[in-house]
Parts: sequence; structure tokens; C-alpha cells
Amino acid sequence: MPKSVGMENGITPSFMAKPIHGLPGNSGHIHISLTDSNGKNLFAREDADLEAKWSDITHLSDIGRYFLAGVLEALPDIMPMFAPTINSYKRLVENYWAPINVTWGLEDRLSSIRLIAPPVSRPGATRFEVRIPGADLHPHYALSAILAAGLRGIDKKISIPVPPTSVRKDKPVNLPNTLEMAVQKFNRHESVANQIFSPDFVSFFAATREHELRLWREAVTDWEFRRYIETV
Repeated sequence: MPKSVGMENGITPSFMAKPIHGLPGNSGHIHISLTDSNGKNLFAREDADLEAKWSDITHLSDIGRYFLAGVLEALPDIMPMFAPTINSYKRLVENYWAPINVTWGLEDRLSSIRLIAPPVSRPGATRFEVRIPGADLHPHYALSAILAAGLRGIDKKISIPVPPTSVRKDKPVNLPNTLEMAVQKFNRHESVANQIFSPDFVSFFAATREHELRLWREAVTDWEFRRYIETV
């Protein structure tokens, strides 16, 4: 629909993650919450946990903590679900407010996962913002990955693996920064992707991304032409 309307008006809508060098990219952040059949937010904690390990999760329920842990643990292995193209990774670089590592925090707009909970929101609005996806994402794949990873965390009662960015002292684990690296991690036998999706889907989707990589390797880019046409 956007493409058709744009063509009728002489413009070209684009969902490229990074269409222009030197400018911020097009994001596709996903906000996600979990409610029961009565509409109750299951991420909201009824009573503040004053003994929480970190103040960021004082108002986050146990289910919310497990969900967060599951997504954090899965992030490096499910990157192709969030960043499926060569261009996706041109957006995920330093100094452009895009996440590049396994990080999270309350109202943290630089981390991979931003927790939105009291006191920065009302309890009923408690949710997570997954900030990795760009506008070039496949929304069904990305949502499936988040939900499956979070539910794995709930089922296994996984503990949050890293502290919030505001208090951590160590260097965060970097996310894959190319499609090639992302596909390699995604397609490993021990990958979380192979635990939350069927192996057939993982191998098929990895094959489609490897085809994309082959096309990229064969391409002669404008950058190569400008850089080498006269200098070599």
C-alpha cells in the first residue's frame, strides 16, 4: 500500500534500515506486553519488590523477569529475525542511537531492550521495547522470535543474565554486526533459534539469507568503483 500511494504521488517510500550514509537509520522498534484473558498486564508487579536485585526491576513481575531473561539470552542467536538484510547492519553501528550489544535497562533508550515500568509508566502500561529491529524487518518473524524467546524464558525460569546498563561494570557482549555473522550463529545446532523454531524453518530461512549473501559478494558496489577505478 505505501509503495502504491507513493508512486501515485511521485515519491518512493523506502523501508531500508539505512538508506543514507551519515544519517540515522529507519527503525522498527517493537513494544510488547503480555496480558491474561481479563486484560491484566502480567508484566506488572502488584507490590513493589524492595529487595529486587536491581532497582530497574522493582516493579517488574516474576513472569516479566523470566520473559526478559529469555529474550536477552536469545538475542545473539535470533538476529536474522530482526535484521534480515545486508543493509540492516549498516544501521546497527555506534553513535547513531542504535543498539549493538546485549543490554537492557529501565527507560534506557540506548540499550537493546528498554523496560517501561513504574515509576516511568503506569503499571498497566508495563512493557518491553525491543530496539534492534529496523524498518526492513518481517514483522511476523520478529514478533514470533520475541514471543518464543520470552516464553522459553518463562518455561525455564531463566534468570536475567546481565545487569542493567546503568550499573554494569563489564563490557557487554556484542551482537553480530554483519548478516554473515548473524546467520552463522542463527544456524548453529546449539543455537537458541533451533530451540524455539523448528530446525526445518531455521535451515530454510538461513538458506535464504545465505543466498542474499552470495548475491552481495558477487556485486560490484558504487563504493568499490569510486575507490578503486583510478587508484589501482
